[in-house]
Amino acid sequence: MKRIRILLADDHVLFRAGLRSLLEKVRTFSVMAEAGNGREAIDLIRKNRPDIVLMDIAMPGLNGLEALTRCKDFPKTRVIVLSMHATEEYVVQALRAGAAGYLIKDAAVAELKVAIQSVLKGETYLSPSISRRVIDTYLSRPGDKSDLLNPLTSRQREVLQLIAEGNNTKEIAFLLKLSVKTVETHRGHLMERLGIHDIAGLVRYAMRAGLIPTI
Repeated sequence: MKRIRILLADDHVLFRAGLRSLLEKVRTFSVMAEAGNGREAIDLIRKNRPDIVLMDIAMPGLNGLEALTRCKDFPKTRVIVLSMHATEEYVVQALRAGAAGYLIKDAAVAELKVAIQSVLKGETYLSPSISRRVIDTYLSRPGDKSDLLNPLTSRQREVLQLIAEGNNTKEIAFLLKLSVKTVETHRGHLMERLGIHDIAGLVRYAMRAGLIPTI
């Protein structure tokens, strides 16, 4: 029987270790790699092409939602968001970004198994605790949080998150493997596009957009 190759993407080492232990008790599951942030996850997906990615949303450097949009380059890899956030805005943003499923972190192993099997068949799986009606209602509303990021390019969203997390220009350049001048250009375009010209304002905007947790 073919084993299902799984990648874990979560910034909490102990959570990944516990999840790996539980998953590997299922004979058909094989955890082939782990990532601590979205950027590592994309690199590992590119190199290993797993069948399934279990991805958290709130990760440093490159969050799960932004990583999800880049997973569209790997259509054979199905991504299930595994998050502690059950609010409809997170669920909708994840589905719009390309998630094949959304599970709450307190889900039982049996439910996780069902979710993996479902998305491998091309279905979308949502935790039973997530109300379909609530999601449908939310989708009908104009101006949700994801709209705040629509004016920005993928790189600008990435730079915005890193700025909001407290990284300076040199640190961002190192993390993104770009020159300092290029990062300064991205930051300038970002501020111009948003009409925000101070770091505090960018941090507040990133919080409202859901790129980083609210304080």
